[in-house]
Amino acid sequence: MTDFASPAMSNRSGWRIDERLRTAAIAEYGVEALRDDAALTRITDFAAALCDAPVALVSIVEEHRQTFLARTGVEPTETPRETSFCAHAMVLDDILEVPDATIDPRFADNPLVTGALGIRFYAGMPLVREDGLPLGALCVIDTVPRPGLTELQRQGLRVLAADVLARLSDNRSAAQSRAKLDDSEGRFRVLADTMPQMVWSTRADGFHDYYNARWYEFTGMPVGSTDGAEWNGMFHPEDQERAWTIWQHSLATGAPYQIEYRLRRADGQYRWTLGRALPMYDDNGTIVRWFGTCTDIHEQKEASEQREIVAHELSHRIKNIFAVISGLINLSARSNPGFGPIASDLRERVTALGRAHDFVRPHSAQSRPSVSQNSLHGLLSELFLPYQPEAAPRIYVQGVDFEIDDRSATPLALLFHELATNAVKYGALSSDAGVVEIATRRDGERAVLEWQERDGPVVNVPTKTGFGSQLIELSVVRQLGGTVEQRWEPDGLRVAIAIPNPALRRD
Repeated sequence: MTDFASPAMSNRSGWRIDERLRTAAIAEYGVEALRDDAALTRITDFAAALCDAPVALVSIVEEHRQTFLARTGVEPTETPRETSFCAHAMVLDDILEVPDATIDPRFADNPLVTGALGIRFYAGMPLVREDGLPLGALCVIDTVPRPGLTELQRQGLRVLAADVLARLSDNRSAAQSRAKLDDSEGRFRVLADTMPQMVWSTRADGFHDYYNARWYEFTGMPVGSTDGAEWNGMFHPEDQERAWTIWQHSLATGAPYQIEYRLRRADGQYRWTLGRALPMYDDNGTIVRWFGTCTDIHEQKEASEQREIVAHELSHRIKNIFAVISGLINLSARSNPGFGPIASDLRERVTALGRAHDFVRPHSAQSRPSVSQNSLHGLLSELFLPYQPEAAPRIYVQGVDFEIDDRSATPLALLFHELATNAVKYGALSSDAGVVEIATRRDGERAVLEWQERDGPVVNVPTKTGFGSQLIELSVVRQLGGTVEQRWEPDGLRVAIAIPNPALRRD
């Protein structure tokens, strides 16, 4: 038999209830959010109709009060716990029925009985969660004594109480999810606000709805003023259209967003900034958010521009040195007519070196070659321009392209200039129908470059090694660490060159 002298302190098995556990359990349900809940109110309306009672309540019994989450037939939303009938009901195994409270020693002096509410009949079904902790009761109340509920009414009250518990459980799950989300969001905000970069986030459609504290500190803008598409107005007018176009491309394709633009600081100065963003996907591969950063790179940008100016000026002076050397060669040839043929060859070699240097040197956006400056095929195209008419090319380059750098460009320029010059003087390019085919391929850790002349005059094997052959040997073997093999075949000269990959480009 339950000890009703301490109804809030004993459970159905006689064990004492830890009120701290009950308080914590009730807090999990977020009961304040359930006050006047529509689903619970429909339950109390039906319970009152089922039991033919003027009042029905969903009561949660807390430490110092009982809270009515839903009520039918009464105005109060809570009463003190010490007057609670439901505090007695919740510790039972089944429905507590009080036929006439005025003659029940537990309730005869209760203010809810002697006062304006005038409770006479009470029936309450315990609300007990799965681990046995009582939460309160679903009850019906009448102001006149009654013998009790019918069996159908009792069964209905039990079913309705189970529905109340299900609604409470749903709200607890939602409250726990909200708590986890709030905790996760709180951790993110703390992390984002302590980062040196400006951090921002958008919805899947690109609507900016979050910036960290650093963004507002840098821009000086009021919180929320750059939401939506207003962020683009923070950029330099010359950068806005470009930034918008790149951002729309990322939204349409899911491609990472990266751009350098000038962002207006709080003092009005535009600072070069690196903007980056990546999409976040759900389990179905659908983009759900974008997360991005803005990093101030103004000093680095200015330093890079200064380095480019210095490098450009240095390269320009080196190019001038090649021109001076060519001028000195011409001057010497005029002073010494016998030196003419040698001077011509030397001047052409210097010119080839100048072309190689001009190809790989630092360029501005206006002077940069149309092909990549680290391309072997691009370098060869530049070198062969003087040797073939634009309308009818006679030197063809095909195969795998290789990356080169300024270190390998010089010996490569000397090598192929020498081959092309010899082809013009003695080989395929000395006749109108002759052509040269250059095939490049990868052979393990080596680059293989094959030079083949066709449809030229009959080739005779040279009887002695000239300076040109020595220059080819010097370029390939000594400077690039490769091998070179020359074969004078009836249909034209064939040269096979193998160069280790690391010699073409630094790691």
